[in-house]
Amino acid sequence: MSTRIHRICISFLLVFLSAGTICLQAHDTIRLMQYNLMYYTNSSGVSDCNSMTNNLNNKDAHIKTIFQYVQPTVLCVCEIGSQTQYADRLLNNAINVDGVDYYRRGPLTSQSGGTIANMIFYDSRKLTLYKSTNITTAYRDINGYTFYYNADNLADGDTIFSTFWIAHLKAGSGSTNEQYRLTQTQKLMNRIANSGLPGNYTFSGDFNIYSSDEPAYQELTEYSNSLYRFYDPVNSPGYWHNNGQFASLHTQSTHSQDADCFSSGGLDDRFDFILVSPYIYYGSDRIHLVDGSYHALGQDGMRFNGSILSPVNNSIPNSVATALYQQSDHLPVIVDLAIDAHVSVRETKTDLFVRVTNPIREVLEMELQSVEAGRYTISLFSMDGRTLATYQEDLDAGVHKLRYSFPYGKGAYITHIQRENGQKSVKKLICF
Repeated sequence: MSTRIHRICISFLLVFLSAGTICLQAHDTIRLMQYNLMYYTNSSGVSDCNSMTNNLNNKDAHIKTIFQYVQPTVLCVCEIGSQTQYADRLLNNAINVDGVDYYRRGPLTSQSGGTIANMIFYDSRKLTLYKSTNITTAYRDINGYTFYYNADNLADGDTIFSTFWIAHLKAGSGSTNEQYRLTQTQKLMNRIANSGLPGNYTFSGDFNIYSSDEPAYQELTEYSNSLYRFYDPVNSPGYWHNNGQFASLHTQSTHSQDADCFSSGGLDDRFDFILVSPYIYYGSDRIHLVDGSYHALGQDGMRFNGSILSPVNNSIPNSVATALYQQSDHLPVIVDLAIDAHVSVRETKTDLFVRVTNPIREVLEMELQSVEAGRYTISLFSMDGRTLATYQEDLDAGVHKLRYSFPYGKGAYITHIQRENGQKSVKKLICF
């Protein structure tokens, strides 16, 4: 079922469930692009990466071509100079150009030291920066930027928050470098879990990870508390390095031959990632992953150990392929996130009080309180409108704890509880 049909079904279902209390949804899309810019600075400290071989004027022109083709709402970058002049330069020379003036950038930090840092650029028509934070590590900061969506009904308290975490993890193969990457990701997961606020967030960057078995990747995707772990949109575990089976996922290097400061060897590593929280993966809180939208720009699966230009790349315009080749040795990765600008389920306020225990594991537990006796119908719906189960309970006045088997798997659900006199309550359910 397509996303459009899927959402229409939900809207009609919600109107049916609690007519007069649910607003029809408005939809928008946040396009997120993650890109390693390859030393967007004049002081990289790399001898063969200088103003001649990695000229910023040329990089501005190439980034402009790529940005205007993709038109991301949010651009997260690695390897931008750790001084504000570089973030401002990129914003003014490659993004806010040709009549565009509404992109903004986040605060820059480099408390971990070094000449390169992370940065975020965003469309201020859609998003407003709420707060930012950073985590210091032995190798570069990890940065987090929290936004709220500029919905029409913000004044009514319908605030949709999302956080974008960015990192450039330690490079290099071998157990020592793997341990450094693990330590960095452990710091991130501890920060997220200690916040006590699971929700909509992504983690993107140049992770320098070679396989799904690496401890850092396992720390992110198999974190002990499932409320906070990350999901990989393409769900393709394996040994990605120099493995043609994963050619469609490789993001580095765009060059097959030695070329100044560009890495060589062709596209044979999946270093660049966008991971999403369970809430986004399952669409539990008004932002959901658009199925099939995750991809590396220009990666058509025919580039194994080759360049982005050879063989001829028909997946993107030639001007974009050339810009990717000349701008960086990494490909950007892109994903679309759909936003429900109105609350999907507005929980009703009646004399029927219901509290459900979220998230659900294998049992749906709820506490129901009513001021008088009556017959109650409890219905469980999937998010595409299918009725999964219906239960009837004859209950006295008072508080009742109800338990029902829940064999339906991970995802978002709706439960509708109605008393014979017409009182009803609608609740969202989340199963991780």
